[in-house]
Amino acid sequence: MANTILHKAETRGDANHGWLHSRHTFSFADYYDPERIHFGALRVLNDDEVAAGMGFGTHPHSNMEIISIPLEGDLEHKDSMGTVAVIKNGDVQVMSAGSGITHSEYNRNKDKPVKFLQIWVIPNKKNATPRYGQITLNLADRHNTFQQIVSPNASDGATWINQDAWFSLGRFDKDFAIDYSIHKKGNGVYAFVLKGDVTIEGNALNQRDALGIWDTDKISVNANSQDAEVLLMEVPMGM
Repeated sequence: MANTILHKAETRGDANHGWLHSRHTFSFADYYDPERIHFGALRVLNDDEVAAGMGFGTHPHSNMEIISIPLEGDLEHKDSMGTVAVIKNGDVQVMSAGSGITHSEYNRNKDKPVKFLQIWVIPNKKNATPRYGQITLNLADRHNTFQQIVSPNASDGATWINQDAWFSLGRFDKDFAIDYSIHKKGNGVYAFVLKGDVTIEGNALNQRDALGIWDTDKISVNANSQDAEVLLMEVPMGM
């Protein structure tokens, strides 16, 4: 029998700094809940909204795999490797901080906020060479299926990270049902509902609700509303 943990949207940490409104699924900065430190190798899931023209100044990271998924607007990235890039909805950005990196992130738009998910995954090796990756995906390829966006493999068309983790995005018609198969024994899946209403393994979930599932080899997803959108984050549980 699979194990599950339910995190409703309203139970997340809520940090509103004016220029930044961030909802924290797991303990982060001033938000601390000893019951919500991580889900396996998934350490941070921040749902961020940055005001027009504002952003995060240059700051350091090390030994963390950082994935950014833009939802609305344009996010500008600069880092100590010389990377200058702009990401928008449909893009996925990966930064392997490894032995150490500094970067900044700004809302490139002066007239509207930028919304994005910032996700941290604990790597499976320390002090790797820092690396930046970015892909642009065809949004039609996630209609009524799961489109892989992150994996451990540099050769399979997704962005890759230093961990046996697979991320997928799907957008579904009402009443569509689909199963997701776990890639590696011992992994669990943290499902995060970006939009709409779904039922996952018998649990009714609404927008920004999440369900962690482990000790299973597949999970069932049923869409209860049109254009329901779900992010699946499959990660090792033994940390």
